[in-house]
Amino acid sequence: MRQTDQYGRFGTPPPVPGRPSAFPGSLAVLLAALFTVVTWQVAVGGPLARADERWSRAALAGRLPEGVAELLADLGSVAVAVPVLVLVAAYVAWRARGAGVPRWWRPSVAALVPMAAVPLLVVPLKELIARSGPPVMGPGTGFYPSGHTATATVAYGAATLLLLPWLGGAYARRELTIACCVLNLGVGLGLVRRGYHWPLDVVGSWCLGGLLVLGLWWFLGSTGSTGSTGRGGRGGGPALSDASDSGPGSP
Repeated sequence: MRQTDQYGRFGTPPPVPGRPSAFPGSLAVLLAALFTVVTWQVAVGGPLARADERWSRAALAGRLPEGVAELLADLGSVAVAVPVLVLVAAYVAWRARGAGVPRWWRPSVAALVPMAAVPLLVVPLKELIARSGPPVMGPGTGFYPSGHTATATVAYGAATLLLLPWLGGAYARRELTIACCVLNLGVGLGLVRRGYHWPLDVVGSWCLGGLLVLGLWWFLGSTGSTGSTGRGGRGGGPALSDASDSGPGSP
């Protein structure tokens, strides 16, 4: 019997079942290093923080319509992003239970953990760094890191990881991943364009949220959170990953 995709895989069968690839670890080191540098620069008002102000002025003068920027920024709010993750988690749990997947609830529950961790990490950092906001936000501190950006990164990233194994083809999985990245890029751009955050506020939250999503990726892969049998759409289980996957640009 063929084995189904592991959660977090992008269509390539793992050389060793149940063992996550080295990619998440390498990316995690890179994100952690970037987050450390950005946080340090913001905290001490270093050259990057000073350049951040120039980047913000350039973004405010950009051509992106304010209405579009406002809509993109709103996609990072708790009222929008969290319900999306909850709905996806419920859908995936329902599909997995119907397909007879062992521990069908585990991936969905695991995806909610990094979401719950966002305020536990972001709020103390806001208070510790106490960064003032762009001029349009008036007096006040607590703008680094961006809560909207972290919320969007984790919510949409975790939802993507949950859905990937249920998509029947490498092309569909790749397109969903690209859509997730573009959506998060749009949220950050909207926040900066509207003057709600400095660019480095957004970059720092991308790094922090990315680390949480990678942690979920590693957990789902290392615990062997796989589906049952059959190709997505036929047997009801997550899609298989093999050489028969087809679509534009399939490996």
